[in-house]
Amino acid sequence: MKPAKSTKTLRRGLLVTLFWLGIWQAASMLVAKPVLFASPLDTLKALLELIPTGDYWRSVLGSLGRISLGFLLGLLLGLLLGVASFRFRLLRTLLSPLLTLMKTVPVASFIILILVWFGSAWLAVIVALLIVLPQIYFSALSGLESTDRALLEFAKVFRVPGGRTAWGIYRPALMPYLTGSCASALGMSWKAGIAAEVIGTPLRSIGEQMYLSKVYMATAELFAWTMTVILLSTVLEKLLLRLLRSLGT
Repeated sequence: MKPAKSTKTLRRGLLVTLFWLGIWQAASMLVAKPVLFASPLDTLKALLELIPTGDYWRSVLGSLGRISLGFLLGLLLGLLLGVASFRFRLLRTLLSPLLTLMKTVPVASFIILILVWFGSAWLAVIVALLIVLPQIYFSALSGLESTDRALLEFAKVFRVPGGRTAWGIYRPALMPYLTGSCASALGMSWKAGIAAEVIGTPLRSIGEQMYLSKVYMATAELFAWTMTVILLSTVLEKLLLRLLRSLGT
């Protein structure tokens, strides 16, 4: 990216951020009740007070570990099932109704059932997995089915080894689909995972801290925890996309 274009993009992003911060500040002034709607400054102050505490980092690391584990399990399982379904049509026919159902069932239903069956300790992990799995599965199938048939015939005629065919032909077709679905799935896994934690309140979790903020009407702290989730999700998404794009080249 050219320096001038980079600077222009940065300036535009800063202006958009300032615009929405202004809207946020105006809304808090209009409500005029910090207990109902904290201002940006109150939220920043609460966040700066939380960051040096051990509870903050234990909660952040607890949620980060659970949701990341669920995302990675969903990603790996979705890829494996997608590849297997592409290879075996019968498996695709058997799995399609189940995974379509997983995409359409409300997250709240998953959360309640998992709480009943497994308790709160693994709640965020399983919810994140169930959210990610169908998205990755259907994206993997779409990507593999978009593979150039002429290239596959070429590889078959010249007896290109299976590993080289997978890396040189299937991988470039798969990565654009996988990159887009991973970005969406990661964001959804954080939304669903934190919602599950708020309901299940496992120890050392962001969801538990959000629930306590609600109980004690600490709205600024609730907003500060929300900002933490947004920052974590954004940073992880950028790192993941950078990794996937490097694998796609």
